[in-house]
Amino acid sequence: MTDITMPQLGETITEGTITKWFKTVGETVSEDEVLYEVSTDKVDSEVPSPCSGTVLEIRVPEGETVDVGAVLAVIGEAEMAAPSPAPPLLPEPVLSAPPPAPMAPPEVLGAAAASVLLSPVVRRLLTDNALDPATIVGTGIGGRITRDDVLAVVNSGGQPVAPVVSTPSPVAPPVVPAPAPEVVRRDGDRDEVIPHSNIRRRSAEHLRRSLDTSAHVYMATEVDFEAVDRVRRAHREEWNDAEGFSLTYLPFVSRAVVDAISEFPEVNATFTDEALIVHKYLNLGIAVDLDFMGLMVPVVRDAGSKRMRAIAREIRDLGARARSKKLTPDDISNGTFTITNPGPHGTLVTMPIINQPQVAILSTDGVKRRPVVVELPDGSESIAIHSVGNIVLSWDHRAFDGAYAASFLNQVRNLLETRDWAAEL
Repeated sequence: MTDITMPQLGETITEGTITKWFKTVGETVSEDEVLYEVSTDKVDSEVPSPCSGTVLEIRVPEGETVDVGAVLAVIGEAEMAAPSPAPPLLPEPVLSAPPPAPMAPPEVLGAAAASVLLSPVVRRLLTDNALDPATIVGTGIGGRITRDDVLAVVNSGGQPVAPVVSTPSPVAPPVVPAPAPEVVRRDGDRDEVIPHSNIRRRSAEHLRRSLDTSAHVYMATEVDFEAVDRVRRAHREEWNDAEGFSLTYLPFVSRAVVDAISEFPEVNATFTDEALIVHKYLNLGIAVDLDFMGLMVPVVRDAGSKRMRAIAREIRDLGARARSKKLTPDDISNGTFTITNPGPHGTLVTMPIINQPQVAILSTDGVKRRPVVVELPDGSESIAIHSVGNIVLSWDHRAFDGAYAASFLNQVRNLLETRDWAAEL
């Protein structure tokens, strides 16, 4: 048999919540097949099974939070599963009422707790306080007993209740309460209540705290992407064949940001009450939409040392792993500057919220073909059709002033418009 334990999903992670089991007791699972989904305070992850076999036990139900290292389930051979107990024999009828049942000793109550599907934390609380799980009404998913249910009984001075001995009679099978629906409708079909997911709740707290912390200022500039677009068109097929994905504007913007930060390093910093901490490394965060269910910001580490092709590969890999819940907490930690990219949705100007504890974030908006004024070789001007879009910088005015922010943004624009991008590829 193999114990499936709560994994250490990051250096600072101490516990996790089981949000979904993909297998039930009695089902077979293959090695590396997704077994369950776990949510931490940083990321949601689908965890594969470390071995093949049959799920013999699931010890931690959905919705339960346990410490790293706690046993979640047991996998083994099918014949190792405990056989179902034989039905009890009906006792002989009695002519008089039986004497009162004695109070069950603690070791009996501990055995009763072990026979019920409980988390290790709940089982330990029941045993330590000599409580019978049969006397506690569970408020968890499917009527399961939670840690709060047990603590409520303990705090109210509850005592273990002796089991009632009576003559059994044929009864209908017990009805197991169905899990609470994720979507609740009120007032007919006029309202819909959608419970917050863990990632939505964490994002809300993070973004609200950012607005309360930083002195947000927004600055936008228009970029002529024609030099970028010419390279994209010329190398589209070659890139797709070599890399297996499309060459978008995002890697070009990312590379321009990397080079601009080398000239304006205070954009890549953390603000404290005592000082501005300027980072000598660049961990570039790239915001990823999770199919409208939330937002993650995985990090391209040491982006300052990487060429555009390498950055593009990492952006692609991180985005795919974010959407398939394969990121680890370390993948989204220690970012120093962030880029968000709503442009594919055709946006005009986006004013993003700073990703704390950073001091700036850049938004890339939609790129469209537009008429622009261009200078001809003889110095005269003409109208041409170019690919044009906006980039927006949100920055913390506590960290630096407008002239510094404008100069940085202008440098990003200059690089996008004038760099030899064909040579970069």
